[in-house]
Amino acid sequence: MTNELLYLRQNIQLEPLIDQWYAWSHLISPATAARNITERHFKIMDSYINAPQIHANAVKNPKMLGGPFIDYDGKRVDEIRALRDRTRRDRAHLVALSTALAELDGMLRANAKGYSLHSLYDKVPAMLKGFVELQYDLNNQASYRLIEPLLYRSRYYDKTTQSLMLSRISGDDRPFVLSTPRLEGDGLLHLKLPFDDPRVDELFELKKTPRTWSSIRDMFDLSEPQADLFRGFFTEEAPPPYRRYEGDGLLWRYFGHACIMVETKNVSMLFDPVLSYTYESSISRYTYLDIPDRLDFVLITHNHQDHILFETLLQLRNRIGTIIVPRSGSGALEDPSVKLTLENCGFKNVIELREMESVPIQGGSITGLPFFGEHSDLAINTKLAYLVRVHGESFLFAADSCNIEPALYKHVHNSVGDVRALFLGMECDGAPMSWVYGPLQIQRLERGMDESRRLSGSNCEQGMGIVEAFNCREAYVYAMGQEPWLNYVMSLKYTEQSRPIVDSNRLIETCRSRGMCAERLFGEKEILLEGGAAREQPRIAKVAAPQVN
Repeated sequence: MTNELLYLRQNIQLEPLIDQWYAWSHLISPATAARNITERHFKIMDSYINAPQIHANAVKNPKMLGGPFIDYDGKRVDEIRALRDRTRRDRAHLVALSTALAELDGMLRANAKGYSLHSLYDKVPAMLKGFVELQYDLNNQASYRLIEPLLYRSRYYDKTTQSLMLSRISGDDRPFVLSTPRLEGDGLLHLKLPFDDPRVDELFELKKTPRTWSSIRDMFDLSEPQADLFRGFFTEEAPPPYRRYEGDGLLWRYFGHACIMVETKNVSMLFDPVLSYTYESSISRYTYLDIPDRLDFVLITHNHQDHILFETLLQLRNRIGTIIVPRSGSGALEDPSVKLTLENCGFKNVIELREMESVPIQGGSITGLPFFGEHSDLAINTKLAYLVRVHGESFLFAADSCNIEPALYKHVHNSVGDVRALFLGMECDGAPMSWVYGPLQIQRLERGMDESRRLSGSNCEQGMGIVEAFNCREAYVYAMGQEPWLNYVMSLKYTEQSRPIVDSNRLIETCRSRGMCAERLFGEKEILLEGGAAREQPRIAKVAAPQVN
């Protein structure tokens, strides 16, 4: 029995954790992690400990989706208290770092009045000395620059906080990741592995390349009960082989949200990877089984948890050739480097692209384009739209770009020319700034200001401005968070009256009235483009997808 060849099952869920909280990029970069621990995690846990029933009621209310509520039905209070107390004890240095960042901000506001900042270095909190540079902008507004590479080499970045939680998954319902820590439980295997451990890649290579049970078990230090549970995660049944596209054109495949794959016989590209696992569902979808064994390029548009998902990236790492990310380096607390984050999590060959810079690919190129909006007017530079030119066709993946300044796209069009197909996010309501960036703020915005500064994409008029600027022949609305397997990172529920639905419907109708191909993507879609003509590739037993979910 120990010599049979085993594959990792396709429905084994990976949740990467940091101190039992779901690992997203702001929990990896040391400074943003410190602020999220004190200003998000502790506040949520304290609230749950004091009033668990309020949380239990709130998570059942659709209007409260995505709110700061722990989803354990008012139970397991002692475990949440133990997690809070353990975090306060074991991460005291990060708690102190969060306090120091607040003190630094206050010191600059009190003392930086336009004169030289040199004397203020003595007033920088001791634990931040050498990690920050004090600066003015040209209007004498004082701030600081974090030396982020040094923070990763300090005690503030501790890989022992990282682990992997494995379990079987059979449906789309999962607790929201920003507000519910992951506790131990039946059917859950908690592996204390840092994200850069080579065994992570070896584990997920088992989805395609089998090994014997004895060699699999020898990879990990497991107790007998853990080994018994782990054994059930494997099967002798081989997955179906991936069939690469071998034609002279290209195909693109929609996996949900902002995840699009473009494939020719020479190159494969995957944008903002967020994938569903394989299990029975009424909504047809592409999964990990529909990804090539080799991805030449993975491209990340921006640093939000629904566009850079480590749950997916870690499982694909063994297949990825190059990761392209927006260039950072500003050192602003709210704008951590994606390149540093990925490299410190074990990803190789990560390259940064500036606006209007290109990298060659076989048969074409990838160009980074400016990306306005969707970041609450914060000075965040780590964001790019991508223009892909391949086989004489151009595709613009604009993610959540908001056309707040139409002149931008006229200038870009003058440089890059027309675009065949536009992919654009139209979540035009968006959450207030505090939903993502609140823990990083030292001085809180008043409610009206917070509500006015949204994490929003284009509305109909703004979206049509982009369509018209590039003379698009096709327009696809994506990145709407409608797929139910995205609820655990998005928590969006639309109705026919929701503004993103109303506005995207208007854009689609306007485009179609002009003879264009236009659609709001949901679930899955595959288009084969050969000889300049596009046709949709049907799936066997495809389930019709609703337009509102």
